[in-house]
Amino acid sequence: MMQEPNAYSRRLFLQQGLTLASTLGTVPLFVERSAHGVANPLGSALSSRPGVPEDRILVVVQLGGGNDGLNTVVPYFDDHYHRARPRIGMKAPGTPQAGNRQALQLDEDLGLGLHPQLGGLKSLYDEGQLAIIQGVGYPNPNRSHFTSMDIWQTGETDGKGNGWLGRYFDHNCSGSPDPQAAVTIGRNAPLALIGDKQKPVTFESEKLFRWTGQDLHQTLDAPYEKIVRRGTSEDVAPDSQLGYLLRTSLDAQVSSDQIRTAVQKKSLTSYASHSLARQLKLIGAMIRGELSTRVYYASLGGFDTHGNQLSSHAARLREVSSALKSFQADLAAQGNADRVVTMVFSEFGRRVAENGSTGTDHGTAAPMFLMGSQVQAGIWGNHPSLTNLDAGDLRYEIDFRSIYAGILKDWMKTDPSVILNGDFRPAKVVKT
Repeated sequence: MMQEPNAYSRRLFLQQGLTLASTLGTVPLFVERSAHGVANPLGSALSSRPGVPEDRILVVVQLGGGNDGLNTVVPYFDDHYHRARPRIGMKAPGTPQAGNRQALQLDEDLGLGLHPQLGGLKSLYDEGQLAIIQGVGYPNPNRSHFTSMDIWQTGETDGKGNGWLGRYFDHNCSGSPDPQAAVTIGRNAPLALIGDKQKPVTFESEKLFRWTGQDLHQTLDAPYEKIVRRGTSEDVAPDSQLGYLLRTSLDAQVSSDQIRTAVQKKSLTSYASHSLARQLKLIGAMIRGELSTRVYYASLGGFDTHGNQLSSHAARLREVSSALKSFQADLAAQGNADRVVTMVFSEFGRRVAENGSTGTDHGTAAPMFLMGSQVQAGIWGNHPSLTNLDAGDLRYEIDFRSIYAGILKDWMKTDPSVILNGDFRPAKVVKT
């Protein structure tokens, strides 16, 4: 007997189908949107709900693999930390012969510091542009990369359903998606941005976000341009399926043109050449180009540090720090710093004790970062106890959905209970 496709199959189809746009440009987006529009062929423009601020932008940075929170925000005051991590632990500021393991002091009274490779984030913290939220997690934590990431991206403890930001767009549009509302830099469309109506534009490079038929043969270019540039015509009913296809293909082509035009301008600040820096440079260019995009999504992997953690974790954190520092400087140079809040998260932290391979295994709670001139800067919450553990792991102090609720309520000006399917007390992490 034939069975219904399961949720995983549907998700994989959506993600891989959208990713195809990074290779073939507007045609897959056109086909994907037309497929979803068969049941609702009317319109293609996003209409904001009253009170929704269209000039505000959220940038999400995902650290894939489970970032080690204890070596990111370092509790150098706690002897239990040093006993649990004799070979990989960071040292207190000013420790003799600590070398490259000396933490950057955040708060002497709290005894907290940052990993020594997070100098860029330390300067943002000193400038009042960084919120460090300690001990973030959720009840009954899951230590699977895939399941835990689904939980974070859906905002549901079973990891099922559409993404929390996809639901935001579905709730705040009047029945039709905006082709530019959400943009992902990468190969896969994150579940967080997938809704019933709204799907993100996904591409790795702006050079690939275009019609590539002319690369196959130059004679394909002219007929394609004739079709997509005309929109609808007098002999096509505007509310017909063909009318919808013509409009959506034009939407996709216009989006492609605008994005590629935006990123051609030289950046106002310098970025490093690594992956996250390149992604944030593209996002900075699109923000400067005044696209209608409300949410941008970037990601960096390599945080699954089961062995030889000292060098690999330091390298990843150095990339994160330099990229975020450059991005915030870029926004300030553009005059857009007040418009953007950046959220940095990972699907879980690591275990308290180091393992036999000088690494750490999958854990639970970990810190989040919020960056920008409009965040309530400082250190949020208490550092999780290193003695009152849950089977060797940290107990969470703050539910991640309260952070989402605060962003939705105070930054994106929408009712978080509708988006998150529950009442979570909004954390006052951004300015209203």
